Amino acid sequence: MSSRRNSTEFCTFCNKSRESVDHLIAGPPGIYICNECIELCNTIIGQEARRKKHDVGRGHAGRVPAPKEIKKELDRHVIGQEHAKKVLSVAVHNHYKRILSNTSSNGKVDDIEIEKSNILLIGPTGSGKTLLAKTLAKILDVPFAIGDATTLTEAGYVGEDVENILLRLVQAADYDLTRASKGIVFIDEIDKVGKTSQNVSITRDVSGEGVQQALLKILEGTSSNIPPQGGRKHPEQSYIQLDTTNILFICGGTFTGLQDIISKRVGKTLIGFHEDAGEMDIIEKGNLLEMVEVEDLVKFGLIPEFVGRLPVISALRPLAEEDLVKIMVEPKNAIIRQYQKFLETDGVKLTFNKEALRAIAKEAIKRETGARSLRSILEGFMLDAMFEIPSREDIKAIEVTKAMVTGDKPIVPVPSKKSKRA
Repeated sequence: MSSRRNSTEFCTFCNKSRESVDHLIAGPPGIYICNECIELCNTIIGQEARRKKHDVGRGHAGRVPAPKEIKKELDRHVIGQEHAKKVLSVAVHNHYKRILSNTSSNGKVDDIEIEKSNILLIGPTGSGKTLLAKTLAKILDVPFAIGDATTLTEAGYVGEDVENILLRLVQAADYDLTRASKGIVFIDEIDKVGKTSQNVSITRDVSGEGVQQALLKILEGTSSNIPPQGGRKHPEQSYIQLDTTNILFICGGTFTGLQDIISKRVGKTLIGFHEDAGEMDIIEKGNLLEMVEVEDLVKFGLIPEFVGRLPVISALRPLAEEDLVKIMVEPKNAIIRQYQKFLETDGVKLTFNKEALRAIAKEAIKRETGARSLRSILEGFMLDAMFEIPSREDIKAIEVTKAMVTGDKPIVPVPSKKSKRA
């Protein structure tokens, strides 16, 4: 029996025979390793490398980047919103400094434990809420996930459980729970879970107050049970356990109607102004959002316990005309640069004069959808140019003017051999 075993080569690590594996590599005399053990070792080494690379502060000489450094990076990607970027820079710096300070080098927890500060972003659509959160995750090189609050419902009802938001974060971290536990989660459309206090129906508000209550412990910090495949939880299912204590939650929403609540409160406190006299117009809508208080959010429909777990509140202003012009030309992936790259492949140089850029920005302001409307506006008046230019060799350069943006003049000149269109 022993002679038979000696005549067969086995993996030194898993003890599998040569016949049981695809490859068996020989080392020193009597030492072998199979391909399966090699793959397992590579996986372990890769996980350790990623953990060291993505550990908070490792990419910044063992420290968390200062608020000024964070804001400088935000300025490179996000136009405008100076106050919001300053608030976010300080909050994120303090959050990750808290992670490093709560646990000392010897693994013991310090006497003073700093609580985390989740963030609430309030602002109109297209003002940059999601972009700010994405950029922060890139700067810190941590896992990032976006969740939509409109699909969340109470447990037991049709829809998604709140734990599904955490599942996206675990997936973004390649199921590395250590990395995921220090990531950033952005919950969009959080204003849609406001409780309907005016609803006199006897049915439950399954997408309102119940969702806020389900989010309370996750925002504060708990060991959450996450279904590996998403969907609804059931008792016989195996779960992934994730500690949310060090996860930074950023909630964002437009909060339509919140300005009216703020204006009523401010109007009553301003001496010499009457609430219904129309004199509240002296306060811009952007300024109104910056004056938001906890009581305003409670009147809007958020429960006090939920607001209390979002101590950092920042209001984003509607983008002005100058901001929209900068968004079109300054960022690396600016929409104007994208069109210039498209036409450059056809040998055509595309330029926009200042009046054209301002006309596009004014049209975007009219549509009241912020930076999101810039692409749709450009797609509209650039359609004929994108259709004609690839088959035209007589066009080498195009300068877009205000008349072309408004439709008073065609972008692509009509060939002289053909009659002009009516």
